[in-house]
Amino acid sequence: MNVGRAKEIMESADNIKVTYEGSGVIIQNVDEKQRTARIYWRESPEQERTVPVLNLIEEVD
Repeated sequence: MNVGRAKEIMESADNIKVTYEGSGVIIQNVDEKQRTARIYWRESPEQERTVPVLNLIEEVD
């Protein structure tokens, strides 16, 4: 995924499915300069991590 799309998903009111390493995640914040995203897992909201935006995958139905 690119930084621009990650920001669009983060700001969207729609429920857009995103995965990281095969698990569903929510994007909390995007750092354009570092090209990273702060995410948390749908199943474990307390588990947060900063990851490269390139490793996020948008799931298309």
